[in-house]
Amino acid sequence: MIRAQLYSPDNDTVTGGKELITSWQAHAGGTLWLDIAGEPESNEAEFLKETFGLDALAVSDAQRKRHPPKLEAFDATTFILLKVPDTDSTDLHFSTAQLAIFIGDGYMITRRSGNSPDTDALFEQAASNARVYQDGAAGLALRLSRRVSDRYIKLLLTLEPRLDEIENEIMDNPDDKLLAELLSYKTELKKFRRLFLYHQQIFHELKSGSFPAFMDASQHVIIDVFEQLERASSLAGLYHELTTDLIDGYISVASHNLNQIMKILTVVMSIFIPLTFIAGIYGMNFENMPELQSKSGYFIALGVMLSIAVILILLFRRIRWL
Repeated sequence: MIRAQLYSPDNDTVTGGKELITSWQAHAGGTLWLDIAGEPESNEAEFLKETFGLDALAVSDAQRKRHPPKLEAFDATTFILLKVPDTDSTDLHFSTAQLAIFIGDGYMITRRSGNSPDTDALFEQAASNARVYQDGAAGLALRLSRRVSDRYIKLLLTLEPRLDEIENEIMDNPDDKLLAELLSYKTELKKFRRLFLYHQQIFHELKSGSFPAFMDASQHVIIDVFEQLERASSLAGLYHELTTDLIDGYISVASHNLNQIMKILTVVMSIFIPLTFIAGIYGMNFENMPELQSKSGYFIALGVMLSIAVILILLFRRIRWL
């Protein structure tokens, strides 16, 4: 699928397909957005290189299924490669699509390896609101990048109420399922932080250097996207620490409960071991045991055993084990 939008200086936006490229080439001053998804890679690469003169290696990177986010400058084009949340990403257990953005003089090309709700939403907004194009192709790319960072933050914020719930559940009823859930969150947050570090580096370079097609873009917009990504990275780090603290808390509560169980078992064993010892002595089959001839020996033995049990119970209560 190849779809396009052409914005002209008289605030007219036309939506169509590849045929708009000819109109854009014929009339200077307009801005073209070409959005590509699901095209055969060989045809796509040839089309991009011949029509827009894009670098073959950059196009190859855009088509790879897995590639770290990157920023690269060519003679007349800036290439940005982002990892964006796909349609199925609604919480912390997210999946990503690869979004390649080529920004040149008067055009922006987006190439997606999967679904990108942020790209679709901006495409629809641009069709009805010409102000989206007011900062040119570079401004359009920054709007799209800001949408991506905003969506990542929304995904992160879904975790906060769940962490509060888990904290209460750990105190009330610690369960192994909670520990498994926390470990999965910890893994996903590591993925988040890794992504944000890549994206932060891209926009740090973008705001610090000079890149084709970004000469007229507002510097404060680039800084705004960078700060948003910085905030997202900080938030992911905070939640990672909270998750780690909850895991430590769960282990502490579980250890405390285990200690309580061991304490009860120790009390029971401490009471019954001396009683078993006495019963074992007088259960031996020796004929010459003087106490066995005593008429009151049975009651004396029971009394001694009862006294030992009572003394031990009082002792455990005194040291607050009971």
